[in-house]
Amino acid sequence: MADAAQFHRRRAGRVMSEPVVKGWCPGAHRPMMSGDGLIVRVRPRLGRLSRAQVLGLCEAAATHSGGIIDLTNRANLQLRGVAEDAHEPLLAQLFALGLVDADPETEARRNLIVAPFWQPGDLIHRIAAELSNRLHELPDLPAKFGFSVDCSISPLLAGESADIRVERTATGGILVRADGRTAGRAVAPDEAVDTILDLSHWFAANRGDARRMAAVSDQLGDDWVQEFPAPPRPRPDAGPHADGMMVGVPFGSTSAPALAALVEQTGAQAVTVTPWRLLHLPGVAHVRRPGFITEPGDPLLATHACPGAPLCPQGTVATRDLARALAPRVGGGLHVSGCAKGCAHPRPVPRTLVGREGAFDLVREGCSWDEPELRALSPDTLLNRPELL
Repeated sequence: MADAAQFHRRRAGRVMSEPVVKGWCPGAHRPMMSGDGLIVRVRPRLGRLSRAQVLGLCEAAATHSGGIIDLTNRANLQLRGVAEDAHEPLLAQLFALGLVDADPETEARRNLIVAPFWQPGDLIHRIAAELSNRLHELPDLPAKFGFSVDCSISPLLAGESADIRVERTATGGILVRADGRTAGRAVAPDEAVDTILDLSHWFAANRGDARRMAAVSDQLGDDWVQEFPAPPRPRPDAGPHADGMMVGVPFGSTSAPALAALVEQTGAQAVTVTPWRLLHLPGVAHVRRPGFITEPGDPLLATHACPGAPLCPQGTVATRDLARALAPRVGGGLHVSGCAKGCAHPRPVPRTLVGREGAFDLVREGCSWDEPELRALSPDTLLNRPELL
């Protein structure tokens, strides 16, 4: 990793580009403007932060942002409410913690989700670490193009967003699979990263206007569809885990003081971020902190809600108070979206409420952009007549 002097040399003379609202995800060097300020994304290396990094991140969030930390569906963290003149000091603090790269291009390439229960030196760790060290060998790729390393015996990340996947085969081997194909290429473990790079270069040469692998993976030859991945296992729930605790974060959003208190109260020496609004605390047996979910089956973990108005300039409705009130009544399977973009959960669920001109439209078994069944429902109507859902 570059030293502090290198970081400041790279940043010297750079003018932060004007944040935009659409078309890409926020990053550390290229934040995105929202209703409460800039959103700065932090990509934990291999999805895991040390105790010192978590506490340092919470201090940085409290000092340089609005103090809100969000978990994303790519196992990243986002700091909300960063003032424009606080962006550079925040970056310097994150760099000192080892949480960002000095080079914006390297930082932007770390779109990597790692199965959360890896151990130092195991196969997942070795492959993910090698890929992280060779990101400079990737071609130019679209901003959202990403990778997953999930070669545990039963995959956990099959349903998460990734364009190139490393998985176990049904017979215990290793394969590299292009998203959109049900089978992949069988490889030796020490060939996995070379194969990822080959497939990335193939995509760059053949993608045309496509931004994601699934749009073109049907053009791959038979040598890329040799083996099927092992059947996936269900994602973990909140509560005790074999080697620690899984702690849920309602709507994937918490405050910096609350996260710091969680780490300090439990004595956790590390925190792993997952794509499921769950934090894994290795070695922790008990968690008693308000504001976090520690019981399996809590309907809030199956309830999705974006920040909504006034935090998002696209939203015309407040979202999370309504979602929290409705979750136990409908048992989860609910998405409350501030607008039709559906950022919190761009997938079908049994019930989606979509904000429009201060009221909500109801979509059943669909996404926020689908045709609604009912329109112009007020929050009071939804709270007083939950049978409509």
